[in-house]
Amino acid sequence: MNSSVARPQRIAQAFAQACREELDAPKPGNVHVFADGHRMTAADFERSAEAAAGPLAAAGARVGQRILGAIEATDAAVGANTNLGIVLLCAPLAAAAETQPQDLRSSLACVLRALDVEDAALAFRAIVRASPGGLGRAETHDVFAPATVSLRDAMAEAADRDRIALQYVTGFADVFELGEPLLAAALAASPDRRLATLATYLGFLAAFPDSHILRKHGAVTAERIRLAASTLQARTQAAGRLDDILPELLSWDAELKQAGINPGTSADLTVATLFAHRLRGILPPTPNSD
Repeated sequence: MNSSVARPQRIAQAFAQACREELDAPKPGNVHVFADGHRMTAADFERSAEAAAGPLAAAGARVGQRILGAIEATDAAVGANTNLGIVLLCAPLAAAAETQPQDLRSSLACVLRALDVEDAALAFRAIVRASPGGLGRAETHDVFAPATVSLRDAMAEAADRDRIALQYVTGFADVFELGEPLLAAALAASPDRRLATLATYLGFLAAFPDSHILRKHGAVTAERIRLAASTLQARTQAAGRLDDILPELLSWDAELKQAGINPGTSADLTVATLFAHRLRGILPPTPNSD
């Protein structure tokens, strides 16, 4: 990185690449290049990624402004909520990567600690603009009301029911401690990045009930999907090629979409993991003793 101009451009590129990479994998129940679903297409998500990348990586922008700018650009491009969860996760990561850290996780912790009421106000506007399914009124820190606490504190209030909000409280523990190890192990086992992305997605879906499914379909359905994902995860890990498991993946994918079940939180966490992985490639090298 030779200039401050180059870094935001590379962050934007890393985000767009992570989004495309996630779309390339046949993630059961979620939109991908093998099958559209939930009244959305893979092309919608591709346009969303391109539109959101610039605002998300805007040089010097606060996290809340990155979130709002990305959602406004997405709405202008596709007129639908395709990426709210992705943006909520990736905006702090983009801000962390801009500070020229050698340790992305430590830099992210500083970004999260610095979030304030203005970040919350901007993020609330973005959430209302996106109008995600299941959005209702809350007793405390309602996004339809003026923000009175920092964005991190607002997320803490929702953390027990929303896995994306939980990341703001745990320093993105799911991304760094579950997602990245899953991705690294899969890439070590096979050069097929689609298979690695799929393994990461199924790993999230198998590890805990998807909070998007919980919100829309309840705990029984979310647990049933989690158990099914665990079985399919094992088969995927044993598969030498994506084609070996593709028919089973697409069969379950069609079943989930027919039932209106979308593991959206697991998909969002997968994008965040892919983004973090790509961001490491643009950070300064760690000093060594050579």
